[in-house]
Amino acid sequence: MPANVPVMLRYALLRLQSLVLSLFAASVVIFLTVEVVPGDPAVFMLGINAQEDTLAALRAELGLDQPPWQRYFSWAGGLLTGDLGTSYTYRTPVAEMVADRLRISLPLATYALVLGTLIAFPAGILAATRRGSAADTSVMGLTQCGIAIPNFWFAMLIILVFSINLRWFPAGGFPGWEDPFTAIKALTLPAIALALPQASILARVMRSALLDTLGEDYIRTARAKGLTRRQVLWRHALRNALIPVLTIIGLQFTFLIAGGIIIEQVFFLPGLGRLIFQAISQRDMIVVESVVMLLVFAVIVVNFAVDLAYAWIDPRLRTAR
Repeated sequence: MPANVPVMLRYALLRLQSLVLSLFAASVVIFLTVEVVPGDPAVFMLGINAQEDTLAALRAELGLDQPPWQRYFSWAGGLLTGDLGTSYTYRTPVAEMVADRLRISLPLATYALVLGTLIAFPAGILAATRRGSAADTSVMGLTQCGIAIPNFWFAMLIILVFSINLRWFPAGGFPGWEDPFTAIKALTLPAIALALPQASILARVMRSALLDTLGEDYIRTARAKGLTRRQVLWRHALRNALIPVLTIIGLQFTFLIAGGIIIEQVFFLPGLGRLIFQAISQRDMIVVESVVMLLVFAVIVVNFAVDLAYAWIDPRLRTAR
């Protein structure tokens, strides 16, 4: 790469090359994995008693009679143009189905991530700055409980308390975005159920990273120069401790988009996770592979953004070979 290219741009281009290669490898793996899954979608749709000529006609209509390599390039080419194919079961474009489900899953994931971050950051900072105190012990105990408690059990518990007994929030379903306040209210309990384990993990990572940073030599030098403990924390330690924390936040966001399958089942939310569950049970493999590829794309893009954030926080990474 030319030496006159700015360092940050050079770093971004190198990471972009890695992103493209990762997407190609992921598409091949996903397609091959779906290919080896037993079962014939045509037989599932028409039943085991269907005539062979009827099955052959349906396979030809769905493109299942083509060689695997031809189906792969047809599918991959459609992904590049935004065409995710057509659902075998519903005969509806997969892109429309995904867009409709993302109107629930994406706000839910964002809501849960914001709640988890707002809880984790103060808790992790408090535990790190009060190491060995009662506050530190309490935070670590609560986060251990948050990790140990299954989120579906916690979801049913908060439904019992806040929906059935107190009647503050709906117990399930989604009313749509016509009334934003009602929609956010319907997503509050699912977001809390998803945020609990994520906040617990993030708080522990935040505490550990901050403790490691506070033990560095430059922190002691800053203190020796006369900076107060608060100034050292906010000016120097916290920014450098964010590097591992950003990794966890990025991974959590992509997990929350489709990782809440059980939570969506508990609260009867027609989100992306529930779409994948239904597609697998109905042998709608074009939906499965397209949605999984979209999720992989989201993971890789988020990691790419995290890498850029790393380079912004720590300039040493921009020139690392």
